[in-house]
Amino acid sequence: MAVGFVLITTEPGEEVSVREAVSELDCVAGIWIVFGSHDCFVKVEADDDAELTQVIVNGIRSVPGIIDTRTLIGAEI
Repeated sequence: MAVGFVLITTEPGEEVSVREAVSELDCVAGIWIVFGSHDCFVKVEADDDAELTQVIVNGIRSVPGIIDTRTLIGAEI
């Protein structure tokens, strides 16, 4: 299983609508509104790295109201 975490920065006032839209995407295991440099914290789980990449690039990053994302991919060591 591939796991990733996405930190999202939204346009001002768009945190709730972004959270609602992202939570509807396949492979999103959880999403939280947070305080600090980013507005939302997303956990994504997929069968493999290719599926994880598709969800992040074509799903999360295409949601209206998102200004920036920072992605952290879990590594198996």
